[in-house]
Parts: sequence; C-alpha cells; structure tokens
Amino acid sequence: MSIILPPPVDAYLKAETTSDTAPLENCFAADAVVRDEGRTIEGLEAIQGWKKDTKARYQYTVEPLDLSQDGAAVTMRARLTGAFPGSPVELTYRFVLADGKIASLEIH
Repeated sequence: MSIILPPPVDAYLKAETTSDTAPLENCFAADAVVRDEGRTIEGLEAIQGWKKDTKARYQYTVEPLDLSQDGAAVTMRARLTGAFPGSPVELTYRFVLADGKIASLEIH
C-alpha cells in the first residue's frame, strides 16, 4: 500500500534524505513552529539549524508508515532508524498546513 502525501509533507520527507537544509524552504512557512524533544523551534532559520543539528547527531532515516488528513491537519506515523538509543522507534508527526507550506509540526 502506498501512502499519498500532501505536497509539503512530501517535500519535508525528501528534505530528510539530505544534510542540506536549503530544501526546507520548500516545505516550511517562514514563521513555522516545530516542537520536538521538549523544545520549540520558531522560524525557518531556526528550523534549518534544528534539522542540521538533529541529522548530524542522530544520522537517522524516516519511513512513513501511515497518514491521515483532516483538513489542514495531517498526522503521520513513521519509523525512525538511526544512531540513537532504542533505534528504531515509531513516532507521530502532526503537521498543520497553510498556504501550501507546513505552518507547524509536532513530533512525539
């Protein structure tokens, strides 16, 4: 079964495959907010820094397992495999989309 991803989520997952943070401009709004590991990251520049740091620290890959969408809210369950204790893990990504971009993302 293939998962049909909304374009901003698809762009996000493609950006996850590289250490280059420039592609995040294609999926996050300039004033987007990310909540991950108990931190709140605000704005595209800060999000790019967060992504660069987490990719370097954990060297992970993301495999989407399932996805549901209710209007602008998108919930994706994914398997992360990488250099961290307990790998692999399943996490839930909660995206809120606005104007073709990710306005917010919470990872649990």
